[in-house]
Amino acid sequence: MKKNEVPQDDSPLKKNQSNELVYAVDEEGKFVSVQSSGWEPKTIIQYENLEVLDQRVQQALEDVRANRVSPVVYYMELNRMDWQTLAAYLEKWTFIVKRHAKPSVFKGLGTKTLQKYADVFGITLEDLRNFKG
Repeated sequence: MKKNEVPQDDSPLKKNQSNELVYAVDEEGKFVSVQSSGWEPKTIIQYENLEVLDQRVQQALEDVRANRVSPVVYYMELNRMDWQTLAAYLEKWTFIVKRHAKPSVFKGLGTKTLQKYADVFGITLEDLRNFKG
């Protein structure tokens, strides 16, 4: 793409992102770096991704309220984490963290473990124990 053809579309998500560095060809045929403020197809994809993430948070909330999963799942989704990322923050094996998603296992967790979860999620221990959603 030529330097003067680099997309500069307005995006409602623009406030959450900085200009993106892309490469284009200048008038002399050389590759140069150019700032792009947005590109409509990328914006559409970002909106779709955010919608899917929001749906996952809502599903996790419903599952916690129905006692199908523990609050760990809700806060993990809310913080845009996956099992491996959460396990890494907690310095625990992934399979152990997945076990903590079971309400029966979660209820038996000690204060020290729950505090680690609360710290990772940026919430209080009380919020984690007495989930209100």
